[in-house]
Amino acid sequence: MKNYLLPALLAVALPAFLPALAQTTPKRCFDQTLEGLGRADRAVASAMPVEGYTFRPVLEEMSFGELMAHIAAADRGACANASGLTAPALPAKINEWAKDSGKVEVDKETAVQFLKDTFAFCSTAITEMPAGRMDTVVGPANRGLTGSEWLWSYFTHTAHHRGQAEVYLRLKGVKPPTYVF
Repeated sequence: MKNYLLPALLAVALPAFLPALAQTTPKRCFDQTLEGLGRADRAVASAMPVEGYTFRPVLEEMSFGELMAHIAAADRGACANASGLTAPALPAKINEWAKDSGKVEVDKETAVQFLKDTFAFCSTAITEMPAGRMDTVVGPANRGLTGSEWLWSYFTHTAHHRGQAEVYLRLKGVKPPTYVF
């Protein structure tokens, strides 16, 4: 009887643990990371007052609005490269900025909406991304990145620039929002 007790207990207990194990796939990890990044970026973007969107600490730096647009544009491209999905068209104001950055300012409403739309696209891109793209070199040949490398590198890029944006907020006397994982 003792020889059957452990296998019987495992047979009963294992199904309870399977849902937790299923949630730790690389795609799930990327999607959860993206969710946190998107929440934090939108909170930082929302914290800056409207008039702060043209602020740049020194002439060589992007304005706050440009920085928010840069974050979203880079993530949009990375998610498209990683997944193979076609990124949605750029909003008109962002398209103008992309063609002539430095001369076209990005306002708060446009930047916040572009961040929301980009993170929604990236969530879809991760969900629909074929598993084989994770370990396959995809996107422009000169970059040589796998799907997972595109995602991690641009998640890091996003966090880097959000830190920069938080400095902009502090320089304007605005306390950055608390980052929640």
